[in-house]
Amino acid sequence: MRLRHWFARPALSVVVVFYDMQREAERTLYSLTAEYQREVTETAYEVIAVDNGSRQPLDRRQVERFGPHFRYRFYPATTPSPCAALNAMVKAARGRYVMCCIDGARMLSPGILRHTLRLLPQFAHPFIYTLGMHLGRELQNQSLLNGYNQQIEDALLDSVDWRHDGYQLFNIACLAGSSAKGPFGAMTESNGFALRKADYWALGGYDERFASPGGGLCNLDWFNRVHGNPQFQPVRLLGEATFHQFHGGVATNVPPDQHPWPAMAEEYRAIRGQDFASVYREPLYWGECPETFRPLVT
Repeated sequence: MRLRHWFARPALSVVVVFYDMQREAERTLYSLTAEYQREVTETAYEVIAVDNGSRQPLDRRQVERFGPHFRYRFYPATTPSPCAALNAMVKAARGRYVMCCIDGARMLSPGILRHTLRLLPQFAHPFIYTLGMHLGRELQNQSLLNGYNQQIEDALLDSVDWRHDGYQLFNIACLAGSSAKGPFGAMTESNGFALRKADYWALGGYDERFASPGGGLCNLDWFNRVHGNPQFQPVRLLGEATFHQFHGGVATNVPPDQHPWPAMAEEYRAIRGQDFASVYREPLYWGECPETFRPLVT
């Protein structure tokens, strides 16, 4: 069974980067299983879970127990940035299309793979992406000041039956800063996007000069590069999102007055020779509107 699956080339390769995220990885990886994702089969996609040089690496068995289409890789990172690991794993991906999740702490809603797999072949140069949300009632940069932590988040997740209905996550989450303008507003980045593997390399992949922790503004830079290229057709999935778990993230889980934006902006300036400014192009919209998503559009 495993051999048959290995030689059957999947359409989509999902690359997820982890760094010291043993707690978060279990939920994120489960949200990528065919048991959780709706109307997809294991043979349609593979998941490459890459550990980016963690001090406490994931266990291969922790990853591969989710199915024969889950692959574990350890990347011996030389910087705290995920850019090189992402590029290496996209290179190793077997799918014609790739989905990149630069932050492994983010769980996916259950229609992302179904819609993505349906949409990708419809465009010559697709860029399919989703909203970002934070678990909790307010942005985690703020909620941590009010005592929000992993234990509170565990209880919050246990309060809804998300494993059987991932759309319940909308009931316990708020819009991330990058998606603060809502389902139809401008965004600055996405942690769940997909495109042709050939197009990923045509853009040069992630810029490995972004070497700061978490990659600095590398994901915003990527979003800009795609939206500044007229050949791409951006498509935003409605009714779907990725959900950030609290894990001590470089930018998402620090108090507002300790946010590393100044250092990130300076790195961007040194690489691009100009101040960061968001580049955005109105997308096509595709998806459904589950009941738990409706408060975001009313």
